[in-house]
Amino acid sequence: MPLFRRRSGGEGGQDRTGRFGFGFGFGRRAAEASAGDRDTARSGARSGAAGASAPRLDPAFGDESVRLVLRQAAAGDWPALRPALTAGTDGTDTAVGATGTDGADLTWLVEAIADVPGVEEWTARAIADAPDDPLPLLLSGARHVSWAWEARSRAQAEHVTEEQWKLFHQRLDVAEEHLLEVAEREPSWLAPWYFLQISARGASLGPEVAACRFEAAVRRAPGHLGSHRQRLQQLCAKWGGSHDAMHEFARSAMLAAPEGSPFGELVAIAHLERWADLPDGEDHAYLADPAVLAELQEAAFRSVLHPDFVPVRGWQEGFNTFAMVFSLADQRKTARLLFDALDGQVTESPWRRLAGDRVKAFRAHRDRCAAG
Repeated sequence: MPLFRRRSGGEGGQDRTGRFGFGFGFGRRAAEASAGDRDTARSGARSGAAGASAPRLDPAFGDESVRLVLRQAAAGDWPALRPALTAGTDGTDTAVGATGTDGADLTWLVEAIADVPGVEEWTARAIADAPDDPLPLLLSGARHVSWAWEARSRAQAEHVTEEQWKLFHQRLDVAEEHLLEVAEREPSWLAPWYFLQISARGASLGPEVAACRFEAAVRRAPGHLGSHRQRLQQLCAKWGGSHDAMHEFARSAMLAAPEGSPFGELVAIAHLERWADLPDGEDHAYLADPAVLAELQEAAFRSVLHPDFVPVRGWQEGFNTFAMVFSLADQRKTARLLFDALDGQVTESPWRRLAGDRVKAFRAHRDRCAAG
């Protein structure tokens, strides 16, 4: 059945891979969110099946300031781009630069820029022009991580060619060099440790290195969801971990966080990882299991559907994750709450897990849940 067909390959794929508080009504802390996020949520809440916006995949997540940053990165306009990064915070409320902050998360922005083709070229020139500036080094390191996975592709390991493996590891070597240098120069920054978790996984540096890098990241930003996503990936069976370790980490992290935290998404990701590892037939039965459904409901109502959930940049990814898993589990009413709030905003993760086009997969599941 195409609607439920998993994407072939993906063994050891990179999930880097948000957040919006949307209970029944608007949360007690929703006033703290940005006006743009509140408006997006309201339009999502009003949109039913007939009035829902056309699905679209937007790497800027609907944020015009991020869209500008991505255009500047694509154009190689480092002088114009740099102020946006120096104004961003990095795990704390302190701006990276000497001036104030616009509330941006440096790690989040760098991750978005890292997927832009050509960044590896102009960051090399920027490093040569200003060798003491850690920001071009950070961008280069992050770009080389993303660029390494482009070389490797998302195919299963046995289908990756020798030349692809060689290029993969060459790019990861550059990433490691640049990111470790940034970490040494800027010991308070989260960003290098976030990307070093990904490069360590790709380079198979082992569980001890992976654990140390995760601990380094959370010491700098205990509530950083992205770092916890990376740790979850490291604990997956496909990366040498186990399903038990993955689920235990996801649930423990969720319960250790206050209600309204985005960490409930980790539970949903863990169940999608388990689902993806099962053969056809068993996968749907797994998500339909009452115990699994109970865990998913608990996670959703502790996080994205909790009144205290606060939206920040990228909130859409968590909503997409829960929308997909509830749709796959045939929990259409709960899925529809999430699809309605998204109002057509599609994210790469989790829809890349399914065969075919991401936007078409989103539309098919949304329409199915609306009809149900």
